[in-house]
Amino acid sequence: MSSLEIRTEVEDLYYDYAAAIDDGELERWPELFVDDCLYKIVSRENHDRGLPLALMLCESKGMLIDRVTAIRQTQMFAPRAMRHLIGNIRIRSQDSGGIHAGANYVLLQTLVDDETRVVNAGRYIDTLVREGDYLKFKSRICIYDTTMIPNSLIYPI
Repeated sequence: MSSLEIRTEVEDLYYDYAAAIDDGELERWPELFVDDCLYKIVSRENHDRGLPLALMLCESKGMLIDRVTAIRQTQMFAPRAMRHLIGNIRIRSQDSGGIHAGANYVLLQTLVDDETRVVNAGRYIDTLVREGDYLKFKSRICIYDTTMIPNSLIYPI
C-alpha cells in the first residue's frame, strides 16, 4: 500500500470519527476502535508531566459502548450540535504496533438558544491498527490545551 493510500485511509478514519459524533450517530463511534483499546481525554499539563489523571478514560471498546449508553439513557443535558474541525493530520511512523499518527482539533458546540462556542481545542495522539480491511483506533489520546473546561463533558472529543 502506498504512503498516499495510507494517508487517505488515516484521514478517512479521522473524518468518520468526527462525523459519528457530529451527526449524532454515537452508536457508530465505538465501532471505530478495536476491542482492546484505549481512549483518554487528558489536559496538556497532566500529559506533559506524565500525570495519570484524565477527564475521561476508557480502556476497552466495551467501556466506549457504556459511555454511549450513559449519554443516551442516563444523562440529562440540553440539546446541542457538535462540530469537529480536524487539521494538520500527520503520520509520525509505522511499525509492528501500527500506524502512529496525530492531528489538531477544535470542537465547537451550539446550544439551541445560544451562540456557537469553542468547547475544546487540542491534539490527538493515535495508534491505528488494521482490523480486516479497515484501520481502527488502538489508542486515541485527546490532549486538550486549556485547564478551563465546561463543567460537564458530554460527548467524546
